Amino acid sequence: MNYFIEGLQGSGKSTALRKITEKYDSLTPIHEGDYSPVELAWCAYTTEEEYSSILRRFAPIRRSIEAKTVSEDDRRIISYTQVQTDIPDFYQTLEQYEIYNGRKPLDEFREIVLRRYSRWTGDNMVFECSLFQNIIEDMILFRSLSDDEIMQFYRSVRDALEHQDFRIIYIRSDDIAGNLSVIRKERSDENGNELWFPMMCGFFNDSPYAKANGLSGEDDLIRHFAHRQDLELRICSELFPDKAMILSSKQFDDITL
Repeated sequence: MNYFIEGLQGSGKSTALRKITEKYDSLTPIHEGDYSPVELAWCAYTTEEEYSSILRRFAPIRRSIEAKTVSEDDRRIISYTQVQTDIPDFYQTLEQYEIYNGRKPLDEFREIVLRRYSRWTGDNMVFECSLFQNIIEDMILFRSLSDDEIMQFYRSVRDALEHQDFRIIYIRSDDIAGNLSVIRKERSDENGNELWFPMMCGFFNDSPYAKANGLSGEDDLIRHFAHRQDLELRICSELFPDKAMILSSKQFDDITL
């Protein structure tokens, strides 16, 4: 069996992942940013030519890059956030090779995602936000797809995963604003300066969806998260009714699989 831990930012996905893999030590955790057979968040997805160019440009850390690179067909996947360097533009440069945030044409984006789901044959894995978060944020904020269009895509995801045994553990946020306030404090520096939330607000405010609809700021971000959660719960109930376990945020001290 495999498990997808899903939910909004701040809902407790990382805590749930830690508790599950501590309790069931036969399961392998796949965190966001790790090389994953199904997810490409925080990973550069490059052609061989692009990869060679990156190695030349960042020659002083070539070995570090190679150590965090996996070959997949004719592509190289670099877990670039796990490369330690103080080269100023390394992370910004590699970010441009991610597949999310409208960086790929929609048809190519769909093909990459569905192909990787359909070819995945792993077992005993626990994935952090590898089914909903990054894909749905891309489709809402950067492609302005409707809920029905996203539901249609997830019918294809369901079909692509038909060969695999898996369960979805969805951590539902009952207090989205409250959960965000917790994560804002957790992701601040030693002086209390917020690091994550200003970046998250900027990401939302600068998205094509927010600009087209005149949205900006914390209240609109929370409304977006509420809409996203409703959509994700709808996907669970309508498309994966026999595979989804819905848990209340922060109320999962003893998860039994």
